[in-house]
Amino acid sequence: MRRRLERMCITALGLVLLWQMAVWTAGMPAFILPGPVAVMNAFVVHAEVLWDDTLITLAEIALGLAFGCALGIATALFISYARPARRWLLPVLVASQAVPVFALAPVLVLWFGYGMASKVVMAALVIFFPVTAAFFDGLRRTEPGWLDLARTMGASRAVILRHVRVPAALPALGSGLRMAAAFAPIGAIIGEWVGSSGGLGYRMIQANARVQIDLLFAALLILAVFGVLLYYAVDAGVRRALHWQPETIPTDDENGAPP
Repeated sequence: MRRRLERMCITALGLVLLWQMAVWTAGMPAFILPGPVAVMNAFVVHAEVLWDDTLITLAEIALGLAFGCALGIATALFISYARPARRWLLPVLVASQAVPVFALAPVLVLWFGYGMASKVVMAALVIFFPVTAAFFDGLRRTEPGWLDLARTMGASRAVILRHVRVPAALPALGSGLRMAAAFAPIGAIIGEWVGSSGGLGYRMIQANARVQIDLLFAALLILAVFGVLLYYAVDAGVRRALHWQPETIPTDDENGAPP
């Protein structure tokens, strides 16, 4: 863990240096590409506003992640257990992904208003399908020998689903949760761009309209940092929950440098 944190800090420092070099080399004005110093100053000057917006966006992301994952898990279980539902519902779920997310945002704002509800629904919709698809794929790829053994012992479909299919599908669900952690901020920010009165996405739109590009970059950096932290938090939780599932590709922290 310590080595991972060190690598992350070194990477962040390297990106900041590259950013500053790009500013010096291109010679762009600050209203097009502000430097790291200008962005850090925006953090200080607008600290209170950014803090309030961050809390709003974090709440939207957390609620969207919770509802989206819960709905995705429930849907995957339902379509895996009920064969008629699988025949009718699965094609609808796949077809729904053909609708662009941006096209749904104005409709959700119209239905749920400019408050937090529309952003939570947007975030939940963005992560719903990846969680559903990953978990359902794991449920339907259970080891056939385990299923044959359970049927031989007289287990019902519900018992097989609970004690065989679900445990076997947990690694696939973990992959879906990782994707959900990466996608959750996207839905919330898109909702704030379409219509809101607060949040980091709202602040970015307002800063861009007022040519406060340093403030825009500050909000963007907060969102990027939180997205990375959210992903690693979910990844750590999945690793801890699936400690019995071995990883065949060791990390540098575990077995030294990779071969």
